Amino acid sequence: MNDVILQSLGAAGTVTGSKHLLKTPELNILIDCGLFQGIKSLREQNWQPLHIAASEIDVIILTHAHLDHCGYIPLLVKNGFKGNIYMSEPTYELTQLILLDSAKLQEEDAERANKHHYTRHHPAKPLYTVEDARFSFKHFKVINCDVYVSLSDHIHFRFKTCGHILGACSIELTCFEKVIVFSGDIGRDNSPLLPPPDFFTAADYIVMESTYGDRLHDDTDPYDELADVINKTIDQHGNILIPSFAVGRAQELIYMINTLQIQKRIPSDLPVVLDSPMAATATSILIRYADEFTTVSKAEYLQVSNHITINREFADTISTIDNKRSKIIIAASGMLSGGRVLEYLKHYIGDGRNTILIIGFQAEGTRGRALLNHSHELKIHGRYFEVRANVKEIQGLSAHADQAELLRWIGKFEKQPKQIMLVHGEPCAQEALRVKIQTELHLPVKIMKQAEDVLLFHA
Repeated sequence: MNDVILQSLGAAGTVTGSKHLLKTPELNILIDCGLFQGIKSLREQNWQPLHIAASEIDVIILTHAHLDHCGYIPLLVKNGFKGNIYMSEPTYELTQLILLDSAKLQEEDAERANKHHYTRHHPAKPLYTVEDARFSFKHFKVINCDVYVSLSDHIHFRFKTCGHILGACSIELTCFEKVIVFSGDIGRDNSPLLPPPDFFTAADYIVMESTYGDRLHDDTDPYDELADVINKTIDQHGNILIPSFAVGRAQELIYMINTLQIQKRIPSDLPVVLDSPMAATATSILIRYADEFTTVSKAEYLQVSNHITINREFADTISTIDNKRSKIIIAASGMLSGGRVLEYLKHYIGDGRNTILIIGFQAEGTRGRALLNHSHELKIHGRYFEVRANVKEIQGLSAHADQAELLRWIGKFEKQPKQIMLVHGEPCAQEALRVKIQTELHLPVKIMKQAEDVLLFHA
């Protein structure tokens, strides 16, 4: 067979579970290998077999370290994948951190389910274990940006940084003289820590994320918005709880809050608590790579990190909650789907003096989306809690490009692609972006469907 075929095994019509399979006459290449997160019907797909045997996938190329892009790797290796997994150097470290945390949580969830007998499976088992995660690391290969890597006689690729989080990259894959670009998650043009996304200038086919394909981020200065939320909350003696992804958002927030304190725009003695052991480790990784990969120096970020309190033990979480002084708490998870942030939420959500500050994308079915949809109550650990706290959103702190930034990213291509394929977006966002691209840029657009074979060309 001489066909080159693209098949999305995840992140098709949804923003999670990124896995894009390129089937070629020489290799089967998987771009990203993520877990499904969010509502139960999505999470259950993690337990379903892929449409291809793990042993038939030859290579994985990883765009970045978020769980919805890397979290399926240990299971794929466990099921027979034996090839190389290529990634940037920061992604190499962050992926190990995230996979070990994911495995640990799965082991704990299975143990808890068996102990309290709330499982249909006897016994409940994790998708993969910490041992499985560690075993997968031997397949990891670090590649620098703009270095061409040959995968076979007619296939090679290179990375360019794309913002979003530390180490995140887009991929230019040349296959039988055709160029296919995978955008990965495209970051913002004005990140507090990361340089604007780099870009390619030519492609025959583009596989592109569409998370905010139907939305423009507010152009208000996010520093002004953040200071306003903080000051209004502490004026009424409340707490500011910020659900945040441990990798990426947490580090930018720490930097921004410290900047506001230095500028005296918020009280300089206001306590700032980072309650996430994984975020603390991710911060240490960022500091190591700051000079090379960020717009902030290592020395400057070391100074910033010295002005926060890091909670590593659960007992510290309880002490922070018991402390009645106004404070800022940054805690994972970013969509309020689990983690220590839920302990704070249970204590703070019923008090109108407090603020829950939403700063990133909230997927369908998550507590974060429910708050943005003005839900009057949330279910946490089997109980319902009335929402009385203020719920605020700062769009300008999102890690994803908005519609205008996505269009500008496409506009960098000097050679018009034959086809743009949209992935990593909910249906309404994808349809809006499809119409916008076709109307304004006059380019053909296809919205990828789960497990659908899309013929790109004959090799």
